[in-house]
Amino acid sequence: MHREAAHVTIVEATNEAALKPLFAGGWDPAPEIVARVAEIIADVRASGDAALLAYTRRFDAPDFAPGALRVEIPSRKHARTLVPELIAAGLEIARERISAYHTRQKTEPIDYRTADGTRYAFLVRPLAAIGAYVPGGTAVLPSSVLMTAVPAKVAGVERVVVTTPPSKNGTINPAILYACALCGVDELYAVGGAQAIAALAHGTATIARVDKIVGPGNVYVTEAKRQVFGTVGIDGLAGPSEVLVVADASAKPKLVAGELIAQAEHDPLARVAAVSRHRPLLEAVADLLGGDFAKETGRGAIVASVLRERTYLIHAATDEEILTVIERFAPEHLSLQVADPEAFIPHVRRAGALFIGNDTPVAAGDYIAGTNHVLPTSGAGRFSSGLHLADFSRTMTLVENSRARMAGDREILAALAEFEGLPAHARTALLRDP
Repeated sequence: MHREAAHVTIVEATNEAALKPLFAGGWDPAPEIVARVAEIIADVRASGDAALLAYTRRFDAPDFAPGALRVEIPSRKHARTLVPELIAAGLEIARERISAYHTRQKTEPIDYRTADGTRYAFLVRPLAAIGAYVPGGTAVLPSSVLMTAVPAKVAGVERVVVTTPPSKNGTINPAILYACALCGVDELYAVGGAQAIAALAHGTATIARVDKIVGPGNVYVTEAKRQVFGTVGIDGLAGPSEVLVVADASAKPKLVAGELIAQAEHDPLARVAAVSRHRPLLEAVADLLGGDFAKETGRGAIVASVLRERTYLIHAATDEEILTVIERFAPEHLSLQVADPEAFIPHVRRAGALFIGNDTPVAAGDYIAGTNHVLPTSGAGRFSSGLHLADFSRTMTLVENSRARMAGDREILAALAEFEGLPAHARTALLRDP
């Protein structure tokens, strides 16, 4: 029997038909979006700054001035006076924790010699320039500046560029300015959308091209990242927000429902779910989602849409069924609100980020925990990771043969090359003295 409340039906974990939309992944935008993004990229490549100005006036700021594309980043001291004290303090805490967490991701250098004197090394070099896209529009997200710029600077990136849409009056929110000052951002541009991605990838007279583009964005931004990949690197294709809450009988229904609502308010296309072996808990959560608790937000229309169309309460018979749900969903955020999280953590392979226990809301990761909130969505947790230090560097291998190694390898190296039909390769081995 299914119990329906708040437009949310409790379904069994084995109900393939009901859970198919939750498990559906992949990046598959509408053909008209793909075509429109391609047009924008081509326009920016052909017309440069003029195209950026036209699109910014069309989509963001009707009276945007030609010279307003590059935004001066004020001094940290001055920028701090532009934002409320508590917001400034919060950004400072976040920057400190993000820096500390990502600094610990540095690895020890690999450089050694074997017994015969041959040298091996694994060289790590920071990227020269990265572009960080910071969404605008319906929300101001200084946290996204921190999540992208701080790890880049920790990695040693010399040139960190931020692009973000201007407000209707053509300005950048002071909190974004302070975040840029706080993180040591080198360049800030008031441009958003697919046009910003095109500029970062191909360059214009004002914006020099970068090596890699990171950061979340809407469907046009993400599709633009997909289309410019190859010209530049990208961190991934970030779709709508997701959360899966794993809860047991010890969980508090309001905390479970609260996480679902919190992710629902991000985006009308968000996917939110809770899975539990304890059916009474799911029923209590369903009741909360159908009552005033779900309406106590300033983004009620968005939340209602997600609760109606993309919310799943899943009843599992065993822990194995719960782990199967995690594996198949590969959620962006995984909240473990259980008495014994260690029973699950070693078995979780596919999730963007884990949040453990009643005292760790997903929002902590969004803002001040220090972990990164740029995470894989749409099932990409099967094969990709959240933004981390290694995203801002590239590696090179190094080998230096000793005379003894080359002498010993000479004949077999030539034989392998000849076998694969590459005699010139073979000759390079035989040219070395035995």
